[in-house]
Amino acid sequence: MEKPREPLLNVPAVVVALLLMLCAVHAMRVWLLPDALDRDLLRAFAFVPSRYDAAPPPELIGGFGARIWTFVTYAFIHADLTHLGFNSIWLLAFGSPMARRFGAARFLAFSAVTAAAGAALHLAMNIGESEFVIGASAAISGMMGGSVRFAFQPGGALDMWRSADGDPDRIPAAPLGAALRNRRVITFLAIWFGLNLLFGLGSLSFTGAGQVVAWEAHIGGFLAGLLLFSVFDPVLPVPPQPESSPPPPESGPRSPDISLPADPGSKPTLH
Repeated sequence: MEKPREPLLNVPAVVVALLLMLCAVHAMRVWLLPDALDRDLLRAFAFVPSRYDAAPPPELIGGFGARIWTFVTYAFIHADLTHLGFNSIWLLAFGSPMARRFGAARFLAFSAVTAAAGAALHLAMNIGESEFVIGASAAISGMMGGSVRFAFQPGGALDMWRSADGDPDRIPAAPLGAALRNRRVITFLAIWFGLNLLFGLGSLSFTGAGQVVAWEAHIGGFLAGLLLFSVFDPVLPVPPQPESSPPPPESGPRSPDISLPADPGSKPTLH
């Protein structure tokens, strides 16, 4: 019997829809909106720490509502095609296994929470700053943090010795403490945090618009994905196996041992 052919790109529909939405927002900004309306879009939907000052800058628009929705909406805006393309590649790589594991609704909720966590950490470390923060990097960092919890497990996607059988995206996740004792997880965390600190100590700037994607947002999203993964994970962990215990001692007087008769046709005597 022939095996069913696997699709060339096994990308969940929710990830494709999210990619199309990111591309549509960028295309609208580049080809449809005049400069004045594009600036209004940024002032209303980009994340800006000074929006949370007691007296926010008057050029920011959206009022109190923008103080809430910009924790998520900034993730849909990108500075240029390079920024959009880079995030799209990482979304395909890390969003696909998370979406297959979580399903569409949980995946979108997880992405929103990690994007908001990235914005919150950036706000805490840049109070009063007026630079615009944009891009899906915090949410994608959250997907990276979440994938750490199961990808390195035996049989997971990053287990070099896994067999072809089974679904690597449905492997039960390790508890957080156990994951943080895994050498491969520790190595991954060290490389990821090291690269982000080296890359973004001054934050990544996009010239011409005063827009930034800050390293603090990356770290906030990653930590949220790592720590909150179990809240969203629908795959039940493997229950611990109870230790085998010796049989209870027999009660009452023990009868003397009696040897079995040599005749195979006779009945055995119980001890």
